[in-house]
Order: sequence, then C-alpha cells, then structure tokens
Amino acid sequence: MSIRVSTFLGEALIAGALMLGMAQAQTPAPTAGAATPIQHLVVIFQENISFDHYFGTYPFALNPEGEPAFYAFPNTPSVNGLGAAFLTNNGTVTNSANGTGATAPFRLDRSQAATADQDHDYTAEQMAYHSGVVDLFPMATGTAGPPPSNFPQASTTGLVMGYYDGNTVTAFWNYAQHYAMNDNSYGTNYGPSTDGALNLISGQLNGAINNTNGTGSLIEDGSGGMTVISDADPAGDVCSTTTGETFSMSGKNIGDLLNAAGVSWGFFEGGFDLTATNPNGTTGCSRSTTSLITNTKKADYIPHHQPFQYYKSTQNLTHARPTSVAMIGQASDAANHQYDINDFYAAVTEGNFPAVSILKAPGFQDGHAGYSDPLDEQQFVVHVINFLQSQPAWWANTAVVIAYDDSDGWYDHQMPPIVNQSTTSADMVTGTGSCGSGTGALPGVATGTTHAQGRCGYGPRLPLMVISPYAKANFVDHTLTDQSSIIRFVEDNWLNGQRIGSGSFDAIAGPLDYMFDFESAPNTTPFTLSESSGLPVNAAQAATAKTALRLHPVKPVTVSPSR
Repeated sequence: MSIRVSTFLGEALIAGALMLGMAQAQTPAPTAGAATPIQHLVVIFQENISFDHYFGTYPFALNPEGEPAFYAFPNTPSVNGLGAAFLTNNGTVTNSANGTGATAPFRLDRSQAATADQDHDYTAEQMAYHSGVVDLFPMATGTAGPPPSNFPQASTTGLVMGYYDGNTVTAFWNYAQHYAMNDNSYGTNYGPSTDGALNLISGQLNGAINNTNGTGSLIEDGSGGMTVISDADPAGDVCSTTTGETFSMSGKNIGDLLNAAGVSWGFFEGGFDLTATNPNGTTGCSRSTTSLITNTKKADYIPHHQPFQYYKSTQNLTHARPTSVAMIGQASDAANHQYDINDFYAAVTEGNFPAVSILKAPGFQDGHAGYSDPLDEQQFVVHVINFLQSQPAWWANTAVVIAYDDSDGWYDHQMPPIVNQSTTSADMVTGTGSCGSGTGALPGVATGTTHAQGRCGYGPRLPLMVISPYAKANFVDHTLTDQSSIIRFVEDNWLNGQRIGSGSFDAIAGPLDYMFDFESAPNTTPFTLSESSGLPVNAAQAATAKTALRLHPVKPVTVSPSR
C-alpha cells in the first residue's frame, strides 16, 4: 500500500507546528477560589466513540416507527458531520484495499445497539486516515460482527462505518439541543483507553516506568525512556493482571497540582469499592454486571481505565475506603482521592461536593463496544445529570463535561490536525514509521528528553459536550480542543493558569471557554430526561414534528434489520 501526504495533511502539520510554538515555558502560581462561577466540575469520561459515530447526521434523525423520535429546534446550528459526499460518494467504497468491507457510512438503528468492538490501536488508527485521504477504516480498524448479525455489513469489516442518530443516542442529541457541544475536539494522541485516560489527567504519555511482563504497550521515546501507546494495567493495583503487562508512570498529573493548591477532587469509578456486593453476588475485584443489551457479563472495575493508579502520588492500590463521607475529596483522606462511583452520590447527597470530580461508569455502562452499548451508556449519563439537577443548590454552579477516551476505531471523516509529530516504528500517518518528522515533538518527562517520540497527535475526533446552567444553549463550538483541554479548564479555573509542564499537552490545548456564557444569568431550569428513552420528561422542552428544523440535507443510508 502506497502512502502519500495529502495537501490537507500538509496544512495540518503546519498548524501543529504553530501550536507547538505557543507552548508556555513558565506559568503563574495558583490562587485560591474559582476564576469563573463554576465551583464544581464533573467530568463523565466515557469509552470509545468517534464524533461521526454519534453525531454524524446531527441534527437530523430518521425517526422510524417504534423508536424514540428526535426533532431539532429551528435555530439548531449545523455540525461538521456526514454530508451528502460522505454518505453517497465515500472514498472508502472505491479503495480496493478495504475488500468486502468497502462501504459508505450507514445508519445503525436502536435494535443494533450491540456491536463488535473495533480496532483502536495506535498504529491501526493512523493507517485508517491514509495520509489524509481517510479511506482505509474497514481495512485498518474494521472488525466484523456479530453482533449485530441481521444485515450485510455486519459480517464484514465495513461494520466500522456504522453510525447512530438521535433515535438511539437520543439523550446526547437532546443535551446538544439545550447545552453546548464541540465538533472539533480530538483525542490528544492516537491509541486506546489507557492513552486517553492518562492524557485526561496529565496530557502526557511519556515517562512510563516499572514495566513488567512484556513491553507491547510501550515504545522507546528516542532518549532512553518509554512512551505509552497501548493498554496495560497499573502496576500494583490489587485488581490488575498478574500475568499480563503492567507499568507505572513518572511525572505529575492534575491531582498533584490540585493537592498543592488545596482544591478538593476525586476520581470515582464503578466497582472500585471491593467491600461491596452486587445484586448478582459478585464482590471484590470480580464485581460485575451483565448488560441486558449486549448479554455480556463485564467487570465493573477495569484497572487500565483508572489513570491515577499509575502515579505513586495519587494511587490507592489496595482500594482503601474513604475515612468518612465527609472526607471524600480531601487531601488527608485514606482513599487518596480514588473512589467508587457510589461514593460520588453519597458525598454530594451529604453536602460534600468536591471541586473536581471525574466519573467512570461501571464497565457495562461505559459505552465501549463489545461489552457496552449506547443504551446502557445513556442510562448512566442521564442518571448522573438528573441527579445533579435534582440538587438545586449545587446545580447552579456546576458544569458537567461529557468526554471520551478514544474512538474505538469507528469511522470519522475528519482528518485530525497533527500538532505533535513522532517517528517510531508504530507511526503510520505520513508514511511507514512517521507521523511528520518528530524533530519538533513536545518534551518528555525526564531531563534531557527534548523531543519525546511516540505521541503522534491529535488522534481521532471525539464528542465533547458541556452541560451546565452556564453552557451556551443549542450551541456548536468549533474551537480546536483535545482531552487535555479539560485539564486546561481546571488549571485556569482553580490554579491561576498553572500548567503541568514537562511536555504536557495542556500547554498547547485549546480552551473550553467558548462553550460557556458567563455574562448572562444562568439557566437553572432542570432538563430532566428519561434514562431509558433519552426523551425529555417534560415534552414541552423538546421540538415537535410541526416546529422542527426542516430539509434534511441528504437521506441517510439505512439497513433493514431482520425482525
């Protein structure tokens, strides 16, 4: 397969070089209090969704009989989604390298919520973009089903081209109608879950240490150190694998900065409490839940989804329980800021709401194809937001960010801009062994690592939403952002713009600011959705068929499931 650099890709490389030139060498010291009206940030960090996979045809849904209907308000802005050229004349169809998987993007309906997991490795994702041509997803990341199994594309790697609309991801589309979303947000780097999780809290994949049982998840950084490019469990976590690869991380993360400033925070993940017993009798590291949609039994706690466990300063390897509910989020708490998802509800209910909370759903509700799905994910996300909106005193100064760790390899038509280059054997964006030249890459953690290799980015485009009384309503932001933009918001709001340093992407991250309106009075009216359907409980808060935005730009390609 020949690799060529497209004109678009050349422009992306130039844009990346300009962004790197903006990186800050020094940052001011933190000050007490929040810089905006947002006193509480809740990050719902989900799994494995590309932007087009959930929002490719937003705001137009097919609305077949028997599925929750979605109609957009007349003033709904457009997104950079799947227009006519991508739905009817897609280059994926004509590239023979895709074999039997060559197909245009097509709509998955609500009965097809359970799908096979796609390939989302560091190299495979780069190959899918084919130097900016963006036409090799079936060949590079596609994985055939079942599930699903009731239409032709399901049995080929063309399944990777499937997308959902507002009849399945109904809650997300309804939140977009009332709050803010971004259609130009990306994974900080290419690669799977561990990469995205670490970037969320540190903007840094360089500095891996204490590697055991193989090195498949790491690659040499060109200066004697190691960079993370794939999944492996945190070393020492009592729930981590005892036979597979593990590692730890050096350097700092956002938790270290928050601790130094005396700001309360916590990471809350399903299954982290090993003393609890699920209704099915599972307990300890074996706590698990079987999805009624995928029929898959999955562990609630997934170690490589818990990024703070990789850092000595913020880990809780034994899963020690908090000293008390009142101590959750505090620096001297026995749990060291690492908690179960149930601890979040308990703390907020009892009046102890940390300034920064990162939530990770139990496995079956995290959205990861293969064991989770959009409907189980919707239930979790809606439950969290309904809960927060039922706390009026808290909701008035809270912002919820919905973000994702990676794309799962699902098709997205937008070539990511290359803001950080790399030359390793795992890179493939601009040719074999290359994602640009790598000579201008961001530094690494260790002194002397001037340009750490193995962090090609930005990676695939991902959904990003802000749900808040201060979020702009029915607004689509086009600001270039990435996972570390969330770190930047925390730093700017609570730490006076202090940055992590040592090559963290937070130094070049775009802001979330344009998704907020801090000049107008906050809209604290609850927008309650059904956990099952995703529809507004108050029907008056949704558009109707009579009042909806008209003229769908192109009829979506659909598949007819066997019933």
